[in-house]
Amino acid sequence: MFAGGWRAVAPLATYSETAGSGRARLEPSPERGAGGCGPEDPICRGIFQVEKRSCDVVLTSSRLIWTPIEPESPADDDKVVSRNKTEFVELKEVFGVKMKRRRSARQQTGGTLLGIAIFECIKKGQNKLKSRAIHLSNLSEDYCNVWFKYLKDILNVTEHEGHAFSVLKECDIQEFDGLVCVGGDGTASELAHGLLLRAQIDAGRDIDSNFTPVRAPLPLGIIPAGSTNILAFSVHGIKHPGTAAMHIIMGNFQEVDVCTFSSHNRLLQFGFSAMFGFGGRTLALAEKHRWMPSSQRKEFAVIKTLTNLKPENCELSFLLSENVHVVAQKGERNEDEMNAIEQRNDEDKWQTIQGHFLNISIMAIPCLCSMAPRGLAPHTSLDNGSMSLIAVQNCSRADFIKHLKRYGNLKNQFDFPFVQTYTVQEVKILTETKHRWTDITSDENADSHSYHSSVNSLKENCPWNVDGNLMEGTSEVHIKIHSQLITLYGRNIEECDDVTVKCSCL
Repeated sequence: MFAGGWRAVAPLATYSETAGSGRARLEPSPERGAGGCGPEDPICRGIFQVEKRSCDVVLTSSRLIWTPIEPESPADDDKVVSRNKTEFVELKEVFGVKMKRRRSARQQTGGTLLGIAIFECIKKGQNKLKSRAIHLSNLSEDYCNVWFKYLKDILNVTEHEGHAFSVLKECDIQEFDGLVCVGGDGTASELAHGLLLRAQIDAGRDIDSNFTPVRAPLPLGIIPAGSTNILAFSVHGIKHPGTAAMHIIMGNFQEVDVCTFSSHNRLLQFGFSAMFGFGGRTLALAEKHRWMPSSQRKEFAVIKTLTNLKPENCELSFLLSENVHVVAQKGERNEDEMNAIEQRNDEDKWQTIQGHFLNISIMAIPCLCSMAPRGLAPHTSLDNGSMSLIAVQNCSRADFIKHLKRYGNLKNQFDFPFVQTYTVQEVKILTETKHRWTDITSDENADSHSYHSSVNSLKENCPWNVDGNLMEGTSEVHIKIHSQLITLYGRNIEECDDVTVKCSCL
């Protein structure tokens, strides 16, 4: 598991641990002054109640430090010496943070804000670990939201987008038995892409050519901790962290198909699913407004993109799938069978359709999620060597919304005259983008400095949504399925339980 990114901190002061308390007490060093904060600049500073005492709280990149404000009343003057203790928690020992609210027994959301709860892992005895909650009490919603955002940003295991991949490039993967990540679709996709790309580099594959990729050398475990968790949901049939962890512990393996996304024979990315058009613009707009809470950001992006719904002029060329497994009984890739299929594909005539499309989806996995319990591509399996191509042609906004809403119930979401579905092995998409997506989704009240770095590069082309990450749009993209290219911890599921879940934003 990657636990990267924590910086070593110079000693701030002398300190000792109170026996049995699991809490370190910080005594300011004379040379550092009364604050005792050392060279690290505070990220945030404010006043909270901690254990019913008003405290001056300071957040740095590695510690949360709080000092009681003394005296709280004139009667407490004689207690200043004994009570004026600065305490801290190392953020590398913190595994979670949440907004603390008081709710009634039947209330699922909302409630009266009480503050922020921070969960720390501490030792109990020689080998036993347990959790401890630190409660920062404050009734201001705006105030707590700011602190919560800073804490969440710091607690991200990787420091920035692409960090996990950079670690994968440097480490000796032969020393490991597997790779485990805790996160959402973006984190899981980044690690899968990095693991596969590292395999191509080690095998000497030229990724700037029409190459046949080699398998990932290590299995990947995904413990879901994101908002949608499509990849983990598709593999485990449920977005339950405990179930995912048990699959890893028990050593359950599931082979999974992977797509390559390339342009002019240059590899762009490995991935499991992609959306172009509505799906790409929605993600790009959500990334632009990352200052919003996750659920609000997604609903806002969906509604805003629906308001400015416009089609893309595309040409789709594809090879229909023969749905043939290319893995021998021992789990090894059958190269003779692969070459035979590729030769037949060369001889087959590509089918082509051209027109204006609101959304195009290419999915190598079922893409299960809470808003689509049957899957975005319910007729696709994890390892059958084919992918679903779902092309939604231009239609009215009302009809498009009907199509989207059917993902959340048991009706056939493809039973519309403007929706075409194919089971394919390869897809080529040529686009003719006459407008900039930034013009379509412009928001005069948006802070231009809040743009995500990857969004800034998307200037002239409509972006792609690949596994919840933005891939820069190009005029030509070639998607090809590669059977059972990666091993994930999990167990294949026949189908998800019939559950009706509706998206609240439609």
